[in-house]
Amino acid sequence: MTGKRGSNIKAVESLKYGSLFKANSRILFQGDSITDGNRGRSDDPNHILGHGYVFIIAALFGASYPKRGLTFFNRGCSGNGVKDLSARWQDDAIALAPDVISIAVGINDYYHGVSAEEFNRQYDQLLARTVASLPSVQLILCEPFLLAVGAYKDDWGKHHAEMRKRQGIVAELAVKYSAVTVHFQPVFDAACRRAPAEYWIWDGVHPTYAGHQLMADEWIRTMARMSKVKHSHPIGG
Repeated sequence: MTGKRGSNIKAVESLKYGSLFKANSRILFQGDSITDGNRGRSDDPNHILGHGYVFIIAALFGASYPKRGLTFFNRGCSGNGVKDLSARWQDDAIALAPDVISIAVGINDYYHGVSAEEFNRQYDQLLARTVASLPSVQLILCEPFLLAVGAYKDDWGKHHAEMRKRQGIVAELAVKYSAVTVHFQPVFDAACRRAPAEYWIWDGVHPTYAGHQLMADEWIRTMARMSKVKHSHPIGG
């Protein structure tokens, strides 16, 4: 492959990301509609992971390293904010006994008028509950993101500033809970120099298939960097 994205993928591959997770690790993705990806609600393996970044990540690891016995779960739910995650956290997170939990949430909290301060409080409580129940879990906190597309073109300065507050909160919580932070906003900002914003996120919130590939690439790159720098052993399991 050629071009910047091809170089990034080669860099990730050079880190041998198959060793990122211990054998038999259980990796859970949680969040809102971006994570949901219209996932199936049955055991049909053709649909259970949806059609977004979660599917791309699981497909890559699953096909490349079948003998590692990795299990991927998608419990994203369209429309969810942190409060909604909390209401179903026992069944959709803790009961699954994951070794790794990746959480992408925040845009619905903003959309429904939850203040940055309240978002911080609710998210903090959710993470404290999580580590109390799963003390060895590896948390991955994905920052919410937004582009000036559709309704968000109007008063973009305000939307951008409010989203920056929430991105900062996620980064601070990641430090508090020894979590990994996945910074999606810079990836989309950079991508907009290669194609219009609408190409990546059609309504300012929900990525296109191209946008989901960007997310999957950045998630894997972040995990690879973290594993190389902070760990001498695989994650999870």
